[in-house]
Amino acid sequence: MKQSLAIWLDAARPKTLPLALVTITTGSSLAYSNGSFSFAVMALALLTAILLQILSNLANDYGDAQQGTDNDERLGPTRAMQSGAVTQREMKRAIVLNIGLTILSGLALIFYSLESFTNIMAFLGLGFLAILSSIAYTVGNKPYGYVGLGDLSVFVFFGLLGVGGTYFLHTGFIHADIFIPAIGCGLLAVAVLNINNMRDIDNDRACGKKTVAVRLGEQPAKYYHIILIGLAFLSYVYYLFSHSTTIWIIVPFFLSAITLAKHGKEVLESSSPVSIAPMMPVIVKCASITNILFSLVVVAQTIVR
Repeated sequence: MKQSLAIWLDAARPKTLPLALVTITTGSSLAYSNGSFSFAVMALALLTAILLQILSNLANDYGDAQQGTDNDERLGPTRAMQSGAVTQREMKRAIVLNIGLTILSGLALIFYSLESFTNIMAFLGLGFLAILSSIAYTVGNKPYGYVGLGDLSVFVFFGLLGVGGTYFLHTGFIHADIFIPAIGCGLLAVAVLNINNMRDIDNDRACGKKTVAVRLGEQPAKYYHIILIGLAFLSYVYYLFSHSTTIWIIVPFFLSAITLAKHGKEVLESSSPVSIAPMMPVIVKCASITNILFSLVVVAQTIVR
């Protein structure tokens, strides 16, 4: 029983879950700054986002195993189906169960947060798209992750929709300037995916998985990565300075620049996909620290007003 639980916990890829958490945290902190915040909304949004992330991870395990991308040449951690610890049938059942839990959590979030029929229908549609996107990334005859659209999907769902949607669920409306930090959040999520793709670039190329990293090539993919984290940082800074009445409160956010700069330097100096592999937890930490510091500064600014 313990061994089985460990296998499924590993398949859920808990190290990737902070991305879902900080997306909701960022959107919630922005809602708090506008005077509209609900612990219940935040809790339900966090649960739904975590379930969606796990769904994506399970579907990715299933899809890459079916496509043959998860093989002995791959540098990343051995996956559940790849290792034989989980059968195709068992993974299908886990995916279906996860979809059911995600739907229940999502419905609870939507009906608790929204009253307008139009808004409810809109978020039901967005929820359906989120579930479909999580599965279609690597599953099916034409998975969009295999043609280089994964970066766009991650940017939209972990950035624009993740942050903007959370804000709307708290407040019932949306401001255009909310999408400035949403862009930053999305770009950092894309940076996490890019590290994954740079690590697997040789195997992905051999298997016909045309990620952005594969399409760009190793060196341009590094420059692409620097652009992602650089623009993300500037997005947060721009928002903070344009909405601040107490500049000194912003100072702690610049601590994130240290981790981002160090990570960017290591990426540029990396000599092979093997040297990129240990950077996955590093970029997740960078994204988490940046979003958490941003959220804390936003909340602090609201308190001292």
